[in-house]
Amino acid sequence: MAKRAAPEVNAGSMADIAFLLLIFFLVTTTIEIDSGLNRKLPPIEETEPPIIKERNIFQLTVNANNELFLKAAGSEGDLIKLKDLRKAAVAFLDNGGGKGEDACKACKGKRNPESSDNFQKAIISLQNDRGTSYETYIAVQNEIIAAYNVLRNREFELKYPNLGINFVEADNEYNDARTSASRKAQLKDKIEDIKLLIPQKFSEAEPKKSN
Repeated sequence: MAKRAAPEVNAGSMADIAFLLLIFFLVTTTIEIDSGLNRKLPPIEETEPPIIKERNIFQLTVNANNELFLKAAGSEGDLIKLKDLRKAAVAFLDNGGGKGEDACKACKGKRNPESSDNFQKAIISLQNDRGTSYETYIAVQNEIIAAYNVLRNREFELKYPNLGINFVEADNEYNDARTSASRKAQLKDKIEDIKLLIPQKFSEAEPKKSN
């Protein structure tokens, strides 16, 4: 008795289904984009650099042992724990010790005359050692950026209470590709207004060589 040949499977329809599924996933999948560390480099200028008062500099250094030191005006440099960095940076930025044209109306700090004048004059400076671990480097960066965001969130909520969101949430929504053009237009000027009020003046010096 002759064997019956097995029926052939029509692969054409299967290929069509697979192709349609591929298109579906390509259209509906959201791809996250790593933005990295947001830094705006200053423009190259031929003019003399401005004179910066020592009290307006919050100087941080990280050594090869991943120890963090803070040298503010009037100090030789004190060891500071990472968990205390954000609070110390907020106190420095929000000090508001300026007088006259340097006075800071929005600042709510102690107004210590030996600390920063206002948001625009305050600078946070960081210098790492070549032996500093990458984890410590990123952790310090995160705390500094978080300090700026604490103050930006506060001022955003004070100026635009009807929006019901803070600065970080508004900035994330503005940069989301899914946000409508009308919503972005509503947020843009408000975000820029807070950035002008509290500019992110964060400088990094070239890493030191380990001994």
